Amino acid sequence: MFDDRVQRMFRADAPNRLWLTDITEHWTGEGKLYCCAIKDVFSNRIVGYSISDRMTAKLAVDAVRNAVTRRTEVAGCILHADRGSQFRSRAMARELRRHDMVGSMGRAGAAGDNAAMESFWSLLQTNILNQQR
Repeated sequence: MFDDRVQRMFRADAPNRLWLTDITEHWTGEGKLYCCAIKDVFSNRIVGYSISDRMTAKLAVDAVRNAVTRRTEVAGCILHADRGSQFRSRAMARELRRHDMVGSMGRAGAAGDNAAMESFWSLLQTNILNQQR
């Protein structure tokens, strides 16, 4: 388990210092679709993502791999998440160590601890995904 290294201070003074991550689900005509995205706090941009029909640790690890491939210089970057099992998995811990990244997690049941990522999902859901099935 990771300590909360962010403490609701969603600010970064350079790229690849603080990333936020979370998973959302969306209903499609074929069932649920899950998306894990990674947001760089400095640029406020999504730097990596993964989509699957299953909400597994692999979904989260693949999103990290996607972000690292796009950003390359990530040593020391903090990846902040909620306490979902996908982010607490051994596979995720291995992936973070592999890239010299630092894990961070908010408190259990405290949605505000990852509010900056939650607001992204809300905007995406309202402005794009809910507009069509």
